[in-house]
Amino acid sequence: MSKTGGRNYEVGYGKAPAAARFEKGRSGNPKGRPRGRTNRPPYDVVLGQVVTIREGGVERRLTAAEAFLLHMTKSGLDGDSAAARSTMAAIEEARARRGSREAPELKIVWVVVEPGSVNSALAPLRMATKLDPYRDTARIALEPWLVEEALARLGERQLTLEEQAKVVKATRRPKKVRWPEWWEIHP
Repeated sequence: MSKTGGRNYEVGYGKAPAAARFEKGRSGNPKGRPRGRTNRPPYDVVLGQVVTIREGGVERRLTAAEAFLLHMTKSGLDGDSAAARSTMAAIEEARARRGSREAPELKIVWVVVEPGSVNSALAPLRMATKLDPYRDTARIALEPWLVEEALARLGERQLTLEEQAKVVKATRRPKKVRWPEWWEIHP
């Protein structure tokens, strides 16, 4: 026990002796934080870095902030309402900061498709999926719903066994397809 001002009290954890306590009105950190140091994360440094992204097999270099905004926009377009709201808020904030002093920059992107090749159109339409998204020459597999729709359009016409085998091999998830009654090649 310690005696201070006529009072007895225990010294221990959370009960410092009166001589060691901070004086009233005096800072516990008199020098303070050194100048130039902040506890904020270096957002400008991180978001200003140049990153490489791959879209449709083509690599592009842009800042991390632009890549993040593209990712949020894609998520919003895919149905994520929270991402859509965040993207719209970021766009509105950027417009407000920039003001109406200049018109937005338009960018036109041309995608050249080889004659007879529809592979580059199937993925964006969600009709097929590239089995290896990082290789330009990867095999593309048809979505089950597309196979069902195409088979329904055949009407009375039936495919040969060879054609059936090709369709099964080209389907992404052949077990998910509702094959017609006349179909003989099952996965």
